[in-house]
Amino acid sequence: MSKKTMGIHHITAIVGHPQENADFYAGVLGLRLVKQTVNFDDPGTYHLYFGNESGEPGTIITFFPWEGARQGIIGGGQVGVTSYAVPKDAMEFWRKRLEKFNVPFSEMERFGEYYLQFDDPHGLHLEIVEREEGEINTWNFGEVTSEVAIKGFSGATLLSTQPNKTAELLEKVMGLELIGEEGDFLRYRASAELGNVIDLKLTPMRRGQMGVGTVHHIAWRAIDDKDQLDWKEYVTENGYDVTPVQDRNYFNAIYFREHGEILFEIATDPPGFADDESQETMGGKLMLPSRLELKREELEQSLPSLEIRILEGDK
Repeated sequence: MSKKTMGIHHITAIVGHPQENADFYAGVLGLRLVKQTVNFDDPGTYHLYFGNESGEPGTIITFFPWEGARQGIIGGGQVGVTSYAVPKDAMEFWRKRLEKFNVPFSEMERFGEYYLQFDDPHGLHLEIVEREEGEINTWNFGEVTSEVAIKGFSGATLLSTQPNKTAELLEKVMGLELIGEEGDFLRYRASAELGNVIDLKLTPMRRGQMGVGTVHHIAWRAIDDKDQLDWKEYVTENGYDVTPVQDRNYFNAIYFREHGEILFEIATDPPGFADDESQETMGGKLMLPSRLELKREELEQSLPSLEIRILEGDK
């Protein structure tokens, strides 16, 4: 058996106050809050999902906002940089937008592409690159119109404690194609139009510390439940300890930690985020799994208030 993932399904990170998180990813970056729910393992904490208008795989970044949690240290065993794709000729808009909201940024070139690099309010490393690939995001918010809106992920940069082992996994198990080497990076590509480019830093990195401002895991796409079970068998056969299937309401998930210490998930594309509310109303209210509905009143009172709002000075 051999397998090839289509690319990134979602990326999950740990952040601080949920309103600060929402103001940045919705207010500044213009992403849609497609699901407002709770951490199923810690229901007193939100689990927030931001993506394109329909919440498609390859566009979704998710957050566990823990106000007052310790600051993490980005390092080996983590996604070091989360990369977003915007349409061609949108970069000048994003330069001006970051300046408008006092977000410091730098510019750099990698593999012949130009990137704007910046941090979110809690220290998560982000970057924006222009790409022709990927459907236009039809979500409009504030001054972020579909002509310039973030389409979804362009990809991610992985930091590994054993890059040679991670490289072997990406190519021989996950089925990504090695398409280039430049300086301290290998570049891999998957078949999807979004979330398809992975840069792997070749220098072994000291292991990071999980906390605010760090990525918890990166999830790869499985077509459906059957494909996911095939992945489970295949990854296990290749020497990795894979968890049982976990029901996450909007997808099923399996997890394993690769030898460079990055936590990988393989998540199913279906059923998607319109499974328990319509696409038109997604993200508008707190959604809970059936087992937690009896605690709704208690949870709604204990969770911090959260508002998706157009920021002052924006349209």
